[in-house]
Amino acid sequence: MKPQRDGRRARGEKRRQEIIDATLRVIERDGVAGVTHRTVAAEAGVPTTSTTYHFETLDDLLIATLISCARDMATEVYWTIDRARSRGSRGASEVATLLAEALGPRRGRTMAEYELYLLAARRPELRPAARRWLDVLTSMVRPDDLVALRVFLAGIDGLLIQGLIDDEPPTAEELRPTVEYLLKPR
Repeated sequence: MKPQRDGRRARGEKRRQEIIDATLRVIERDGVAGVTHRTVAAEAGVPTTSTTYHFETLDDLLIATLISCARDMATEVYWTIDRARSRGSRGASEVATLLAEALGPRRGRTMAEYELYLLAARRPELRPAARRWLDVLTSMVRPDDLVALRVFLAGIDGLLIQGLIDDEPPTAEELRPTVEYLLKPR
């Protein structure tokens, strides 16, 4: 007999994710300074009591949002490179396309993620969540590749930050040579 899934728990997990997604939208629109339980609840279309039930403090909410972003970004980068390598490519074109999308159509989300990431520099309680994306990706590679991975990730961070301050987002074609360089075997 198949074990039954607790419907209340599933609804609670779904509501929690809806609140995290709404928090990211508020940050995209108003910056971290715009995040309150009330603004997030309004964005999520839920009562404020729902946000405070799932996230007692704003730090709890920001940490959960940071962790969610880190998990999503790490997973996306990892699988992009993995799919490319399974086809015999080093992944430069695919990563360049991913970056161009992050700086073009998904620019608001990328800015929100970096705003959260940089907030951790001022708020030590957020640092473990900010480091999460590095930890997740680091756990996916062989120990002898750690330096190359750190160089790659630092380069990606630099490209994204530079792209966010450009008047026109760079294209995948413009980004590809730099990504190829970052992916070169050492």
